[in-house]
Order: sequence, then structure tokens, then C-alpha cells
Amino acid sequence: MEAVLAELEAALGHDFASPELLVRALTHRSLANQRALSEPGDGAADAGDNERLEFLGDAVLGLVVGEFLFLLHPEWQEGELTRVRAQLVSRQHMAEVATAIGLGNHLRLSRGEDRSGLRRKSTVLSNTMEAVIGALFLDGGLEPVRVFARRYVMGEAVEHLARELSSGAALGNYKSALQEHLQAARAGTPVYRVKSESGPDHRKRFLVEVRLKPAEGEPGRPLARGTGSTKKHAEQNAARRALDRLTAAAAADGLTNGNEEKRAKQ
Repeated sequence: MEAVLAELEAALGHDFASPELLVRALTHRSLANQRALSEPGDGAADAGDNERLEFLGDAVLGLVVGEFLFLLHPEWQEGELTRVRAQLVSRQHMAEVATAIGLGNHLRLSRGEDRSGLRRKSTVLSNTMEAVIGALFLDGGLEPVRVFARRYVMGEAVEHLARELSSGAALGNYKSALQEHLQAARAGTPVYRVKSESGPDHRKRFLVEVRLKPAEGEPGRPLARGTGSTKKHAEQNAARRALDRLTAAAAADGLTNGNEEKRAKQ
């Protein structure tokens, strides 16, 4: 256990003075329930799950990310700060952070849930990440949380979201941004279709195609395809790729038209 914790502590950038806090943060309720049933009367500290730490970590994460954005972007108003923070602390982003540090390998689950593939579920990963942040705060205060969040939660994601914000995109909601783009151009409506599914139930992969449908009854033309572990994620990826292509095409058209106007004036 000590070797396992040391590996995770290195990824977190913090050596726990109270390692039992980290153990608690990694303990899913399925294991706590399993031990409570099979080992009645044992110590409560080992039998506890991470849900209270998850509650605390969610609050601490919101504070640290809010503080970072407040200081980094003094030009942003409350609405802009709130929208970017929501993306950074979202379940999807926190699951990505958990994956980046290999948190799934350290989860403490019941045997049944471990066999079911629960340690790879995005919801479980994001919840556990929040619990670990709660444990970091209790063990070392805000500073280790700030260090970890700056490296993994914010990182390049902040500037990526800032660029989206300045461009008027719907901050991570690429489906909404694509629909707004097409409506502004009066080009038609995006339609999403699942093209294929692959993998076992606990590791599904979806391939989704987004098509531009100019009018009712017309098949429309394909814009892009995207993959994801859920239909929603695959749709968002397809919309993001379609938006990138349409934006690039519009920029190229603008450049061509500008050159033609220059030649006409010469």
C-alpha cells in the first residue's frame, strides 16, 4: 500500500502527513459496504468511503479555480468567470485530469465493481478526483491544491477556453456553437446519427456523424465525424470538428475574396 500511495503522491506533488486521508479519498462506497458486511466491528476509519471528501473537494476546487481565473483575467466580468470555471470543474474535465495522473489504477473498489470496469467510468473518476483534492486540502491546506490545479486542472485548458470565449463559441458546448454558426449563415440544421458502436458494455466507443440538412426531406451533406465513450461525447467531438472545418473554410474564402478585390483595384 505504501508503494502505491508513494506513486500517487508523486503524481499529486504532495507527500501526505496523514496518508489515511488519501486512502479514504480512494475508497469507493462499494468497498466500504463490502467490508462493513464481511468485517463487522472493524475500525471505522478503514471502512469509510470518499463521499464526504468528494463534497469538500468540490468546494475547494471551485474556490482555487475561481481565484486563479480572477487573478489571471482581470478583464473578465462575473459571467465570463463563471462560464470558464464551470468548464474547468466539469465532470468531463475532472475525469480527464484523473486519467492524466492514472488515478483509476489506485481506486479501492469492491471485487464485483472492479470486475465490472467501474474504475474506468468517467463519473467515478471525476468524483474520486474531487475526493483526492479534498484530502489534499485537509492534509496541507490550499497551497498543494493550488499547485496541483495549476498544473493539471488549468494548464493549457484555460487559454483554450479563453480563445473560445473571445470567439463567441459556446465554451465546450460545440453542438450549440455549430448550430449558432449554421443559423447565422442560414445554411441549414445539423443532424447527428450514430454510425457505429464498438467495444464491451463497460468500454463502449461511439462513432457519430453530423450532417448539414438544408431542408426537410433532403439527405444533407456530411460535415464531420467524431468518437467518444458516450453518444453525447461523440456528438460534441463531431460538432467540434465540423465547426473547425467550417471556420477554416470561411477564413479561406475571405482570404480569396480579399485577394480578388486587391487585383481588381490594381
